[in-house]
Amino acid sequence: QVQLAESGGGLVQAGGSLRLSCAASGRTFSSYNMGWFRQAPGAEREFVAGIGKRDESIYHPAVKGRFTIARDNAKKTVYLQMNSLKPEDTAVYYCAADPGSLLGITRRMVESWGQGTQVTVSS
Repeated sequence: QVQLAESGGGLVQAGGSLRLSCAASGRTFSSYNMGWFRQAPGAEREFVAGIGKRDESIYHPAVKGRFTIARDNAKKTVYLQMNSLKPEDTAVYYCAADPGSLLGITRRMVESWGQGTQVTVSS
């Protein structure tokens, strides 16, 4: 397994931007599909974006065009650039990793989770 640690959350006004980072430990980062999820109070954890081993990406429709996921295998880090943020994007954001399939990540078939980072968007 890999261990994951998110950073970059915070408070931002609507329309602003944040970049989340997720640093992974272990030697096989490039063998993992990576994803970002979020969970708002009282809601289920939902898939936000995923990136596969060959840099293919997939997004939840609610964030497509505003969020961009990217990975740097040399730094063992995955990023989530969030632009045009809305109050409804407020949630705890979690990083996820799984060696299986990118489609599996979208279905929460995840081997490792990070501890989460809070994103709050004020109106």
